Amino acid sequence: MSVTRDEQSLKQEIARLESELYTARNQLSSFSTSAAEIFPTDALPTEHKDNHGGEEIPDKRLEFNVTQIPPHPLLHLTDTALPLGSFAFSSGLESYLAHHKAAHNTKLDTLPNFLQLSLTSLAATSLPYLINAYKSPARLEDLDDTLDACTLCPVAKRASISQGRALITVWEKALRAETTASAAKDVMNAFCASLKSPSSGKRGDRVEMNGHFPLIYALVCCAQGLTLHETAYTFLFNHAKAVASAAVRASVLGPYAAQGVLGSKWLRAEIETAMKREWERSVEDAAQGVPVLDVWIGRHELLYSRIFNS
Repeated sequence: MSVTRDEQSLKQEIARLESELYTARNQLSSFSTSAAEIFPTDALPTEHKDNHGGEEIPDKRLEFNVTQIPPHPLLHLTDTALPLGSFAFSSGLESYLAHHKAAHNTKLDTLPNFLQLSLTSLAATSLPYLINAYKSPARLEDLDDTLDACTLCPVAKRASISQGRALITVWEKALRAETTASAAKDVMNAFCASLKSPSSGKRGDRVEMNGHFPLIYALVCCAQGLTLHETAYTFLFNHAKAVASAAVRASVLGPYAAQGVLGSKWLRAEIETAMKREWERSVEDAAQGVPVLDVWIGRHELLYSRIFNS
């Protein structure tokens, strides 16, 4: 009888130690770029329960831990209700549909095909600027001026500035008061003040102020406490959501099919691949990866009829 009790106690002790080991590994994974490098998913412990009818041992993963809650600003800045004006833009999709022969594309393939090109283009042209702005907030004005000069398509340039200034308005009216002091917050406040000055749009001894969206998004995310990886990923994912929304309104596919694309492993892989490809690229090497996309976006204003601003 004592042997049975000792065996049961030993099993419970093993289960408890496994649970504590998992908690320690989970804490360690927060300092790693990839939790999968520390332990594979199939090695995660399941809920512990003695096979001989013993008392169930609680899994520490199920206990309340505030550090396991996603950052509140992360959920807020990825909300589709954020008033950035992206609802009015198709990111070139409407022009792509008008210039692309339907015979070469079924409706089910249209969104993935275009989204792959659009993400490649956005990552190549904007991600190096976003990453540099996040790392060096003090360079915001110089990066803004450089990005403005390197954005050759006037339609894309107007859309970027429009969304950037919309985010500046959100920052001033809703986010700034709840943000703790930081270098990014100070730079954002100074940039907003300079943008409102009478000389902000004039060339002179100072840099021209524009407020391009990738740079403003980087500074807002930095000031809100998001990591660089979260900032870059949500920037690309928000773009994918905007394109998917435009595809639904353009009757390319239905809302459920669009959500299927957004929730797919394929989209996650595309975003991660784009991030990895552009992560170490310098601003000087940033360039349009899909030149024809500038043509589609630029010719949007020439369409006979259109439902989007650009």
